[in-house]
Amino acid sequence: MILSSKAAGIAPSATLKIDAMAKKLKSEGRDVVGFGAGEPDFDTPENIRNAAKKALDMGLTRYTPAAGSLELRRAIAERLADKYGLDYTPDDIVVSNGAKHSLFNVFAAILNPGDEVIIPSPYWVTYPELVKMSDGVPVFVETGQSFKVTADEIRAAVTERTKALILNSPSNPCGAVYTREELEAIAEAAAEAGIFVISDEIYDELVYEGEHVSIASLGGRIKDLTIVVNGMSKTYAMTGWRIGYTASAREIAKVMGAYQSHAASNPNSIAQYASIEALKGPQDEVGKMRDVFDKRRRLLCELINGIDGLSCEMPGGAFYVMMNISKLIGKKYDGIEIKGSLDFSELLLERTLTAVVPGVAFGADGYVRLSYAVSEEHIRKGLERIKEFVLSLKP
Repeated sequence: MILSSKAAGIAPSATLKIDAMAKKLKSEGRDVVGFGAGEPDFDTPENIRNAAKKALDMGLTRYTPAAGSLELRRAIAERLADKYGLDYTPDDIVVSNGAKHSLFNVFAAILNPGDEVIIPSPYWVTYPELVKMSDGVPVFVETGQSFKVTADEIRAAVTERTKALILNSPSNPCGAVYTREELEAIAEAAAEAGIFVISDEIYDELVYEGEHVSIASLGGRIKDLTIVVNGMSKTYAMTGWRIGYTASAREIAKVMGAYQSHAASNPNSIAQYASIEALKGPQDEVGKMRDVFDKRRRLLCELINGIDGLSCEMPGGAFYVMMNISKLIGKKYDGIEIKGSLDFSELLLERTLTAVVPGVAFGADGYVRLSYAVSEEHIRKGLERIKEFVLSLKP
């Protein structure tokens, strides 16, 4: 049997093994503490749920335009104008089945075989696979302790094949937030090279210090080169509703809309009506969720940095912490050597029933990722287990 060589070359998530182990243990009734959550642990706000119910009762279950309903695209354009001063029309917006689908559309629209995409490392595990799915070539750039790529590092990575740069701020897995000055320098570098900037801003409402700046808002040529990617999942606890969107130059939006019309038709109609309410309705719950996340990130970082051999930087946004385990590499647990983040994660789960995500999945084998989209009780229990585990390690 001969299958697609391209599809066969797409790597499964390196986190699946840990996830499968954790689910098996939970199914056996074991008290697993999991830090892998990539979604808010809150219910979708009531006004949004009610809008979906109303849409159902009104029979609004038909096809919408492939790129999303006009009303939703208008609401998205208004949000981008109000928050970031961005001038987009509904024709520049494409609504998709989640931000991951939006990213897939972006690469399908801009890449030709062999085109290179610069990806700062650590990176969200799906970025390189999406690039490869559209016949592109991922080019990784190490970012160091700051977890943020610089303009000079981008310039050094650019070749005649470079087509785009992925920028994720606030970032998954690091929680890093770029400043206005950093983005201005990156915008200048991108404009010099004439490359697209794919700005993944899905965590834009989860910034705890300073402000979120959209690189598309910086003026000059950068707006036309930028494709903004966002969605409803993180801000409004709507992960399962699957609504993402892009804002871009109309020429790109037109290609993405046509591509999506054949690949998926339109996004879920009821979820679109709920998303209109999310964007235009009360925003109180957004601030409340952000405040809870802020309190949790401080607690988690305090507990991690209080354990000898572990450390972390305080993330400026999103709801993840990258825990540095490099000092534990080479140590042993019951005679088993820890050679990297996958070994650490497997042993931690097997021996303490605590699940973290190995950093190798993000291109950072000296780290593991912990999500603080979990309760304070959960954080305290899990970190106590991690502390006991680390203290038990031998040279």
